[in-house]
Parts: sequence; C-alpha cells; structure tokens
Amino acid sequence: MRKSLRAAAIVAACAIAGGALYGTGVATAGQSTANSTHEPYNIGLLVKDIDTYYGTTPDSNGVYQASKDSQYAKDLSRLESDAKRYIDRAAHKAKHRGEKPAVVFDIDDTLLLSLDYEKKTNYTYNSASWAAYVAQADRPAVFGTPELVAYAKSRGVEVFYNSGLKESQRVDAVTNLKKVGADINLDAAHMFLKDAANPPAYLSACATAAAWNCTTVQYKSGTRKHIESLGYDIVANFGDQYSDLDGGYADKTFKLPNPTYFVS
Repeated sequence: MRKSLRAAAIVAACAIAGGALYGTGVATAGQSTANSTHEPYNIGLLVKDIDTYYGTTPDSNGVYQASKDSQYAKDLSRLESDAKRYIDRAAHKAKHRGEKPAVVFDIDDTLLLSLDYEKKTNYTYNSASWAAYVAQADRPAVFGTPELVAYAKSRGVEVFYNSGLKESQRVDAVTNLKKVGADINLDAAHMFLKDAANPPAYLSACATAAAWNCTTVQYKSGTRKHIESLGYDIVANFGDQYSDLDGGYADKTFKLPNPTYFVS
C-alpha cells in the first residue's frame, strides 16, 4: 500500500465523507485542503467527529467496530442502492451492445474495514504494524459491499479486484474476503495486487523488476486498462480513495466514504 498526507488530508476526507457519487461535481474538492493557509481543524475534535461518524465502539474482544446505525452506515446504504440501480441499467446496455460488463472493487476500506487499525494506531501508519494487521485476515466487512459484489455477479457482471495490497498478502486477502462473504472471483486472473518484484508488462512504463515507480493512479488505471484490453467494459469502479478512481478506464466511479486516511 499505502498512506500519505494523513492528518491534513483527514480534514478533506471528512468534508466529503458520505455517499456522493464520484464525478457529480463535488468529488475533486476533497483533495485541496492539505495546502490550506487557514488554521487546520483541531485534531482532537476531528478524531471525535470521526468516532461519531462511524459510531465507533469496541466489541467484547476490544476490536473497534462501526455501528450499523451510524451516519457512515447510512451513507454506504444510499450509495449501494444507487450503485445497484446503476449496475442494472449499465449491464443491460452493455449486453445489448454485445459487450462484456465488469465492475472493479478496491479492497482496503472498500470491502474490508480497517477502522480498528486506524483507531489503535491513532490514525498513523507503520508498514510493519499494517502488515501484521493484514496477516490476521480478520477485518470486518465494509457494510453492504460484499452483498454488492454478489449483486453484480447475479446480474451477469464480471467482478474484478484492484488493490494496493502486496502480492505477498494475497492469501491473507483471499482468506479475509471469504470470511466476510465476498467469495467471488478470488483467483489471480480477477484479483490484481501490487507485485513490485515481478510487475506485469502492462505497467512497464512505470515499473520494472529493478524499480517500481508507479503512482497509485498509474498502477490502478493501468490495471483497469489491462482489464478492458481483455474485452471487458468496466461499467463501474468502486474505491474509498480518489486515487482508486482517477485515470479513466471506467464508465462510472463510486467514491465510498473514508475520513481516516488519504492515499495520493
């Protein structure tokens, strides 16, 4: 993965957190506040706002969970309802044109919720602690998204995954996705992970075995371009970061709420 511009960009994400569809006129505004000349929002109050938004509560095992009654859950529910209606229309149109419709999902905080990690690390990132957390393969689902994966499949839409997780984390990712019910197309032909040691030829402009120089946008958009080169029309692309969505090769993009970090 992973995370950069953490504290300042949390403000931006908080401002746009919710079920807005990316590309409707408000999406890119969330990337501008890291350079603000005004005094930033107090970080202690911001953390409280994030907790309120998620309804953050530790369960009996001390794992921080989001509440099903939270604003976060309500925003996800609205977005997912819109996405299902859109998938129905888009799949029908694609098939009518003789195309193969597909959807692409990010994984971290699109399908698997990392709130417990963020809360316990005070919204900071460390590669070793993050790797250990992913290896537990026990993250809860982002509310409703495994069902959205299944819904797309039920409409005859091919499901792909496009994640910043490392190739070495594939087994953990598959195990965790199966646990939360997103057990669809978890093979290597459908789940694309970052393989810096052996980058695919379609990323040769920015990645070689000697050096990985791809930005998140280059990596993810390049992967989507590759998927479309296989004969698919990506009708929808889902992610919690703008870098999951920028760069084209998707008819429509859906930005899921995530006010806890920012990936440039």
